[in-house]
Amino acid sequence: METWAPHVTVAAVIERDGRFLLVEEHTPAGLRLNQPAGHLEAGETLVEAAARETLEESAHPFAPDALVGIYMTHFEPTAGSSDSTGTTYLRFTFCGQAAEALDERALDPDIVRTLWMTADELRACPERHRTPLVMRCVDDYLAGRRFPLDLVHTHAVAPSASSKSGNP
Repeated sequence: METWAPHVTVAAVIERDGRFLLVEEHTPAGLRLNQPAGHLEAGETLVEAAARETLEESAHPFAPDALVGIYMTHFEPTAGSSDSTGTTYLRFTFCGQAAEALDERALDPDIVRTLWMTADELRACPERHRTPLVMRCVDDYLAGRRFPLDLVHTHAVAPSASSKSGNP
């Protein structure tokens, strides 16, 4: 029996002087634009994941200060795939401040470059976006959507406590 589970991802909306930090990355569909984004890893909080992914993909140290939104998107299985359920992503998008890029820091292998674009420049090239969430997150940010970081609570469960109860 196939187990369904969503992929948890994080993204960073970073604005500076009316421009947004984006990455151009290799994807199965070719070069695409995205916010610095990636998967939550075991043992980290969502805020830690957003800071880590932003640094890895853009070389900019990032300090999230608010949650812009939580987004879910689903991709149907591709033809010939053994996956019958497709792929669902649950994306937590944060905004905050980024320091200048660390010159000595290499970008993740799939990242071609970073660039700063205005919302209008980004809106003019939807075919280059990795997903429709790229523009949606910028639009939500521009609309002033901000939620405090404590909206997303991380409750660490000690291994012995979780094994006794069976459920957190």
